[in-house]
Amino acid sequence: MGIYSKYVLPKLINCTCSVSTVSKQRAKVVPLAKGEVLEIGIGSGLNLPFYQKDQVDTIWGLEPQSELLLMAKEEGAKHDVPIQYIQASAEDIPLDNQQFDTIVITYTLCSIPAARKALEEMKRVLKPNGQVLFCEHGAAPDPAVLKWQNRINPLWKRLGGGCNLNRRIPELFQDAGFHIPDLQTMYIPGWRPACFNYWGKATLK
Repeated sequence: MGIYSKYVLPKLINCTCSVSTVSKQRAKVVPLAKGEVLEIGIGSGLNLPFYQKDQVDTIWGLEPQSELLLMAKEEGAKHDVPIQYIQASAEDIPLDNQQFDTIVITYTLCSIPAARKALEEMKRVLKPNGQVLFCEHGAAPDPAVLKWQNRINPLWKRLGGGCNLNRRIPELFQDAGFHIPDLQTMYIPGWRPACFNYWGKATLK
């Protein structure tokens, strides 16, 4: 791991993902979490302030990067919710089948190398009546914006720790066997190629 990836990128991710417009999006989905919760890509812990402690039993925070996981632990110490931290990838979740009532994933699916494998793992650890609460940026519906997303994506991905601008988030969930009954979309304020958002709840078909 180079100096940029180890020291610069975690702070850059924390900074860009903590802006107010993104925080407002997190606030739309994270408070709906309940029971045993698995957060995929807990990162620096930016979702932790939004959990409702009277609804959540335990949060299991999955994160492959040790630098971000350390930041999440520091943030977690400020909140009165039991948290278990796991350094692992979403493509290989080291937890039991049908363990979780809720899975939370925000601004993470864009950067998982094998997104389909990660979604299959989420299906495995989710209870049959469980829910995946998600908020992600991805492919824009406007051809002109999508053209720029596709053009910029190779460089963006290298600089952004694997983040893709142009992933088709609903299709990823649906192809993995999830149903999204309440999909919502909009451009949030900011640079349009990075600001088309999808959010909602995904359940098993």
